[in-house]
Amino acid sequence: MASRLQQVSAHLAPTDSIANKVGVKSPEDVVIVSALRSAITRSRKGGFKDTLPEEILAEVFKAVIAETKLDPSIVNDIAVGTVLAQGGAATNARMAALYAGFPETSSVNTVNRQCSSGLQAVVQIATAIQAGLIEVGIGAGFESMTKNYGPQSMSPTSDKIAEGSAAAADCLLPMGITSENVAAEYGVTRAKQDAFAASSHNKAVEAQKAGYFKAEIVPIKATVLDKDGVEHTVVVDRDDGVRPGTTPETLGKLRPAFSENGFTTAGNASQVSDGAAAVLLMKRKTAQKYGLPIVGKYITSAVVGVPPRIMGVGPAYAIPVAVERAGLKLSDVDIFEINEAFASQAVYSVEKLAIPIEKVNPKGGAIAFGHPLGCTGARQIATLLPELKRQGKKVGVTSMCIGTGMGMAAVFESE
Repeated sequence: MASRLQQVSAHLAPTDSIANKVGVKSPEDVVIVSALRSAITRSRKGGFKDTLPEEILAEVFKAVIAETKLDPSIVNDIAVGTVLAQGGAATNARMAALYAGFPETSSVNTVNRQCSSGLQAVVQIATAIQAGLIEVGIGAGFESMTKNYGPQSMSPTSDKIAEGSAAAADCLLPMGITSENVAAEYGVTRAKQDAFAASSHNKAVEAQKAGYFKAEIVPIKATVLDKDGVEHTVVVDRDDGVRPGTTPETLGKLRPAFSENGFTTAGNASQVSDGAAAVLLMKRKTAQKYGLPIVGKYITSAVVGVPPRIMGVGPAYAIPVAVERAGLKLSDVDIFEINEAFASQAVYSVEKLAIPIEKVNPKGGAIAFGHPLGCTGARQIATLLPELKRQGKKVGVTSMCIGTGMGMAAVFESE
């Protein structure tokens, strides 16, 4: 893996362009004007269990318009990350945009790079803006794991391909088994995993108490059916998977979920959940022209491949490439939002890169409040930028592992 990283890094040297440089403002910078999300709720149990994903996304879109007082007609394109829905949820995403108030002239597409789909959508829009193909766009993500998670979301795969390639066969491994592979191969103990998971919950509990999520979460009215089928209207404005009082000791009592002698449990893996997020981007000169606020700047991103059998190591290899491409060192980064698909892979990535733990997921992560697959990459940006501002810090990185063996990372600057 080390030689692979060196090969990738050699071909991804920092760009010489003035735009999108940390610490330098240029009219050509791709900036973020708004980054908002819904609360993340537990699949089949939480506040969005009876809500379709396009209904959640539409409310986030409406909040972006309301927050910025944006004229929706200036939005040229919208990319939406999503993973599980049939047909790539293309119809659902278009419906959400039109319902929210974007005109028929604003185009929409959906993106699936599995767990990094929301980030890929943002990067796709940022790249189109950089290339001059569009002026204003939104990168978003949505997922209802309540509605779409299960066997029906899996496409048939070829026995011929799997039998002819060990790596291809590894793409079919359950994600929990890849977590166990990381733990076994790199010696990530059960104790480390449970301690990391408990810390995620505890940080999220403290952040909720302090009101730190209010800057990023859009309150949404939702209809919930009770056990008798009676409808109730609730306001969903809080990540409902966060569990106060979680300790390594309580997590240590849970049984392994994927392997009888394994370490991965329901308590030290990300929660199955529902949610949506959206990020509004344009060039700095465009934001200034329309008098829109600037909350952050997109710097750069990177995607790398890793062995499918240990797909969780992806952040450990994507983050250095993105940071180097930005012309930075890892020590220059103030906050890392690393998706907690499993504690095993998050612990490995943090230790591999020697990242100070206080810089990692300061408000908790997916173990505490969930990982709606297509939403997470956009959600992390909505979480990162307010926290950078709150701490008076500048540089942040978002990253995640990706099923079938990849990692993605992106660099942002707070303004």
